[in-house]
Formats: sequence, structure tokens, C-alpha cells
Amino acid sequence: MKQKLIMNLLLASSMLLVFSGVAQAAGDVPVKEKTSMCEGCHGIEGYRTAFPNAYHVPKIGGQHAEYIIKALEGYKNGTRNHPTMTALAKSLSQKDIEDFAAYYSKN
Repeated sequence: MKQKLIMNLLLASSMLLVFSGVAQAAGDVPVKEKTSMCEGCHGIEGYRTAFPNAYHVPKIGGQHAEYIIKALEGYKNGTRNHPTMTALAKSLSQKDIEDFAAYYSKN
């Protein structure tokens, strides 16, 4: 159990480091390349994580764009709370958020 928690913490930490670098260097990078870190959790059917608590990670492909925008803005402004998502959302520009929402609403 401890080993799984440690692995999840390492995964979350590495996602933060890698994703923050992608967001800073994004420029004209295609949206699909920017979303690679999202896929690590949200692209796996039935994925569950244990950080910070055990919960089901929602699949976001096909979700309404407006919902994705509100969710990411909520993590960014603090009205939603999850350590990994909050850190990731704070690194996103409004354009990134809108691009992600458009991409996932069609995939």
C-alpha cells in the first residue's frame, strides 16, 4: 500500500514538472502535444488514483467544452480543489484552457 502511494506521489510530481515545462514552452505547439500529460490519468478507462484520496479519475474525452473550461478555471482560481489539477491549471493560459476544451469535446 505504501509503495503504491509513493508511486502515485512520484507520478503526480513528475506530471507537474513535465507539464509545467510544456506549458511554458508551448507557443505554437499543437494542442494534442500539450495534452499528453492529461492523458496519463484522464485517458485511461476506469483509472483510479490514491492521491490525495482514492477516487475515480473522469474520462474527459467527449465532455462538453463549457464544462472543461469551468472545471479548469475552477482549479485555477481555487473554487475547485485537487493538488495536482490545481497546480496544472495554474500553469495554463486562458487560450490553453479553451484549446483543451475544444480538443477534448471532440475526442
